[in-house]
Amino acid sequence: MIKYGKTAQNAISAMSFLAEAYDGDKRVSSLDIAKSRQLPKPLVAKLLVVLSQAGFITGAPGPKGGYSLAKNPNEITLHEIVSQFEKTSDTIMCPFGPNWCGNKEPCPLHNEIVDMQDRLSTFLRNTTLQVFQQTEQTGNESLESSAL
Repeated sequence: MIKYGKTAQNAISAMSFLAEAYDGDKRVSSLDIAKSRQLPKPLVAKLLVVLSQAGFITGAPGPKGGYSLAKNPNEITLHEIVSQFEKTSDTIMCPFGPNWCGNKEPCPLHNEIVDMQDRLSTFLRNTTLQVFQQTEQTGNESLESSAL
């Protein structure tokens, strides 16, 4: 399982719904997003504000209002979404504490942790919301083929 914060996870979930619904001008309500992803509506509203400020989504009030992606799904990476909600630096925290790696020889887990972090970073930077459009059409094959 990919490790990042719950807020970033929920943001990807909300954005994946918008990617599934994307057709250029279709809008969905925050309630639709919340229900489809089983998220609290107030949480979805907060996520949408941050995502809107970042330029990933647009919103319109009124009966024909709602939210939609501001860009094509293939132009928004998972890394861009995650970085709105948490620190995404490539710095690895040594499980032996701050006084081991960097002060002595690397810890016994260092190389594996660095490799895992590199693969996660590559995955987040190379995976766009377009993968969620493909899963709607082809099942989970697209996600499985791009898994770590």
